[in-house]
Parts: sequence; structure tokens; C-alpha cells
Amino acid sequence: MRMLTFARAGVLVKTALIVCAGFLAAQAQANEALARKNDCLGCHAVATKLVGPAYKDVAAKYAGQPDAQANLVQSIRNGSVGKWGELPMPAHPKLSEADAKKLAAWVLASK
Repeated sequence: MRMLTFARAGVLVKTALIVCAGFLAAQAQANEALARKNDCLGCHAVATKLVGPAYKDVAAKYAGQPDAQANLVQSIRNGSVGKWGELPMPAHPKLSEADAKKLAAWVLASK
């Protein structure tokens, strides 16, 4: 009887992991779509430097900083200059705070 219980528990855990993985993949795709919609990928890419830094480099720079997401949200919405060189990042004031937070979280998760 116990083996059935452990077997059922294993199936439930595997199912939960599959559902979570699917949800995370969908979130990543949604946030990439948000980046495309707002022209972020015209200057940035996940793995390589374009006009601006690669998102993986941004994630590495801010790794472990408790205020990283808030700082990125501010840079996204207000623009910035001098963090990655002399070329300024333009402001995106029409981007909602919620969308800026989603983009910042997605950038920080880039590896």
C-alpha cells in the first residue's frame, strides 16, 4: 500500500514540475514578446551586444543586488547614460510600471 502512495506522490511531483516548467516557458515567451513590442530588441539581444549591452551581461552586472529590478525599471522608463558607455538609452515613459517590471525581471533572468 505504501508503494502506491509513494508512486502517486512521484506522479504528482512530476506533473507539478511539468506544469511549472510550462508556465515559466510561457512567461519567458510573453516577456520576449513584450520586449519585441516595445522595440527593446532593436538595441539589445539576450546573448550578444548590439547597440546596448546583452541582457546576459546586464543580468551578470546586477546579480545579487537586492534593488536590481527597481534600478532596471527606472532605467527602462527614464532612460540612462554612462552605465554601459557614452551612448544613452532612451526613456520609455509610455511603458507601464507593470510592463517595465516584467521586462526587468526577464532581463535579470537572462543567462
